[in-house]
Amino acid sequence: MSKERIILIGGGGHCRSVIDVIELTNKFEILGIIDRKENLGKDVLGYKVIGTDNEISNFINERVKFLITIGHIGDATKRIEIFRNLKNLGLQLATVVSPLAYVSKYASIGEGTVVMHHALINAGAKIGNNCIINSKALIEHDAIVEDHCHISTSAIVNGGVVVRSGTFLGSNATVKQYTEIEGFIKAGSVIK
Repeated sequence: MSKERIILIGGGGHCRSVIDVIELTNKFEILGIIDRKENLGKDVLGYKVIGTDNEISNFINERVKFLITIGHIGDATKRIEIFRNLKNLGLQLATVVSPLAYVSKYASIGEGTVVMHHALINAGAKIGNNCIINSKALIEHDAIVEDHCHISTSAIVNGGVVVRSGTFLGSNATVKQYTEIEGFIKAGSVIK
């Protein structure tokens, strides 16, 4: 079985965590990383920085998918901007799910989303595009996580919750069932 070719956008700490997930899936061949000009030629866990944001269009005919590996702490603006740019160029985004995560066959996950190690996504949950479902996060039954959200490590989104687009839910935060949240929710919060 041939692997899908993928280019990562952003070479920081979140990128390193995502590389670990991608390698474990054994489904993708990482061609390189798009990052800032000053990082050209450097490598991240053995993968070269091969271009900058301004050079993404050079890969239009390369039959490659992209994944945004810039983190999202507090503000999704940069991730949203890159996502829209990729879509405007007609490029495809990969969806990456750790083999150590559990995703119900009755759940759905959008384009450009990454589900990290030991995350749980239960039946009827809907995860939008360009999201980060981080390590050990729990998305319960029938919860909706709209586009461009980051559900941080060990955060709990209980049944029927709606997480509005662009929301950051901090580590160990808990959201009570059938609640709607948006914006920046700090680590350890309990939303009732």
